[in-house]
Amino acid sequence: MPSLPLQGLRILLLEDEILIAMDVEQLCRDNGAEDVVTIRDLAQIEPDGLAGRFDAAIVDLMLGGESTLDFAKRLVEQNLPFVIASGYSFSEEIKSELAGIAVVEKPYSGTDLVEALAAACGRSSPLQAADDPIT
Repeated sequence: MPSLPLQGLRILLLEDEILIAMDVEQLCRDNGAEDVVTIRDLAQIEPDGLAGRFDAAIVDLMLGGESTLDFAKRLVEQNLPFVIASGYSFSEEIKSELAGIAVVEKPYSGTDLVEALAAACGRSSPLQAADDPIT
């Protein structure tokens, strides 16, 4: 049986839309993730020490109207692989401050998200993702 692209990963998911969060959590589990922790508000998590608790992250650019840009910069500082998955447009400032970070724009397919996260973690493998868009 082929290895799954997210096999064994502990994933932090920053997403405030509950239905999207549920879909993405299941998608990650279907692709081998060991654990997925969903955060809907930045106040729910301390950004320091995340690399010790998680292997990767999926970050929505806005949570409840609050920018996650500073949080994403801390992930870069901690060398925690992540992708941005968001429906918001990306300014030049964001592109320059998070150069090299994959951006998957909503609506995205499950395949696009899993491939981007696997690549951020230095992995590639056959996918178990549906091509249905996640909006």
